[in-house]
Order: sequence, then C-alpha cells, then structure tokens
Amino acid sequence: MSQHFYKVEAFWDSEARVWVAESEDVPGLATEADTIEALTDKLRKMIPELLNLNGIVEQFTFV
Repeated sequence: MSQHFYKVEAFWDSEARVWVAESEDVPGLATEADTIEALTDKLRKMIPELLNLNGIVEQFTFV
C-alpha cells in the first residue's frame, strides 16, 4: 500500500482567538476551533470526508 502525505497548516489567529487550519492539498479544507485539541478532532473527521468527496481517495487512515 502506498502512502500519500497531505500538508495541513494550522495557526493561531490572535484577532479571532481561534486555531485555524487550511490546506492546498485537501480541497475545501478550511476550519477553526477554540483549542488545538478541538481542531485536531475536527480535522480527523473532515479530511477523510473531503478527500472522498473530491475523489482523491476512497479510504484514509491517520498515521
């Protein structure tokens, strides 16, 4: 099984006071959360869904 890597950038927006994540590798990915833990939880759900919806991959496993 081959591995593919998708770059996701996360940063703290001090003006909005939230963590923000976006990615050029995962079309449609742009989200925010109050904590880095909440952001990570959101990303674990969103990334597989977006990759599937965009026809990039059918199955996705975090490593």
